Amino acid sequence: MAARSGSNSTRQTRKRRRAPSAPLDLGIDLGTTRTVVARADRGNYPVIGFTDTEGDIHEFFPSLTALTADGLVHGFEARAAARRGAPLLRSLKRVLSSPTVTAQTPVRIGDATFTVFELLTDYLATVRSQLLTSYELDGADPAGEDANIVVAVPAHAYGAQRLITLDAFREAGFHVTAMLNEPSAAGFEYTHRKSATVSSRRTRVLVYDLGGGTFDTSLVDVRGQLHEVLASRGAGDLGGDDLDLLLAQLSLQCGGVAEEELTTRELDDLLDQCRDAKEAMAPQTRRLVITLRGRDLVLPAADFYAAATPLIQRSLDTMAPLIGRLDDGGPDLADIAGIYLVGGASAFPLVPRLLRERFGRRVHRSPYPGASTAIGLAIAADRTATVALTDRLSRGFGVFREADGGARTVFDALLTQESVQERADGASGTVITRRYPAVHNVGRYRFVECAGVDEAGEPRGQLAPYEDVLFPFDRGLRDVDELKTVPVHRLGGGPLIEERYDIDGAGLIHVTLTDLSDGYSRTYVLGRRTA
Repeated sequence: MAARSGSNSTRQTRKRRRAPSAPLDLGIDLGTTRTVVARADRGNYPVIGFTDTEGDIHEFFPSLTALTADGLVHGFEARAAARRGAPLLRSLKRVLSSPTVTAQTPVRIGDATFTVFELLTDYLATVRSQLLTSYELDGADPAGEDANIVVAVPAHAYGAQRLITLDAFREAGFHVTAMLNEPSAAGFEYTHRKSATVSSRRTRVLVYDLGGGTFDTSLVDVRGQLHEVLASRGAGDLGGDDLDLLLAQLSLQCGGVAEEELTTRELDDLLDQCRDAKEAMAPQTRRLVITLRGRDLVLPAADFYAAATPLIQRSLDTMAPLIGRLDDGGPDLADIAGIYLVGGASAFPLVPRLLRERFGRRVHRSPYPGASTAIGLAIAADRTATVALTDRLSRGFGVFREADGGARTVFDALLTQESVQERADGASGTVITRRYPAVHNVGRYRFVECAGVDEAGEPRGQLAPYEDVLFPFDRGLRDVDELKTVPVHRLGGGPLIEERYDIDGAGLIHVTLTDLSDGYSRTYVLGRRTA
């Protein structure tokens, strides 16, 4: 009997009580607009329900935060508070996706300022408290040592976003055992649901993941239970939020109202209406009705599609390098089992239409696009499942070094977007080492991440610098806490130094610096960057 997942399985789960001794294997998809949780349940992967302020159950928890007189509230309470006039924060994940984000990045809500880490931790603590009251978990605690919680980040997420997300989940009380890239998790859901499309001739799945605030795409090679991500691309500023905003702008134009004329509450209400109208669209939809200041505005769906086409086209352009030859209109898809549409915004009718125009019948949309990643994460968390994953870094990483005696600076590309991460079974991924005699008393390492590394070894895309790492080449400096205060000078003959770089399963980069003359070393998990 085939395993079930999604809404139907969830309803069945609610009709029975689980055995209290059952292990807690959860997948949690922290989304830009919605957070979705799925559980492994004897080969099924039901989505956990959350109760709103009216007592209705939804298979998501809104990614919203509001500031009330009593403090921060989240999810459905935040939405209700906003309707009463409370300041509302949408799309915190967009802040996390910035290349310059740190745990201390300030975020303003109304007249108050919080750090991004404080807000995310408080939000996740509320998610955990909601799960603790869910009868679907039968009192099992996501903080328990026997809990197996797998979470996700966008494939293109930089190290700081990964570290902040991982630390916030753990600070909020979740026993996180693994972090996957979102489209990699969706690849598990594809083969769980559509394994019949994968054959010895067609082994590759192209995941198209358009969420509320981000777009990810990954090419996954499937060989039995082994999933190997061959390459990934993404955009941190493209998603359903942009479609909502576009529809809101069309509505304002239609109504002859400037955005500056709207109160915060009116703007929030307009965006909510636009999101609901977008999500209710079907291929046969011909018009949309938006109420603005008591007037019903009728917008032709064709106008919305025309305005949205450049956004969707951008996602296709981002995906193009993964599928090879596109410029002649005939991509070589001989080994593609399917192009899989996941993410809540992939339900927008223009998305499958444009993809099918290019790629034909191999385009499949998940029946639960908004829950696909969470279900895939639950499959990864399932202790009875036998799936395995080999993932890749999906971004570039290197260090700026001095050359020609300090006369110029060059970029040393250490890891590329093709570098393999540590596998779930503990097998090592890509490991890079460098050895050289130290020249100065203190080593200063200017590490940066980038969107990728080009064929010439140069960084491409926006650079995201880490906080400089300082290492004492002079043994007499090993007990100095603040090496940045030490004047740098050349040594007569320094020790032999080794740099080692490797990537863990969460996509975090570990750097180990070792003085080979006596074995003294320090290890850094990179994730803190300069503001």
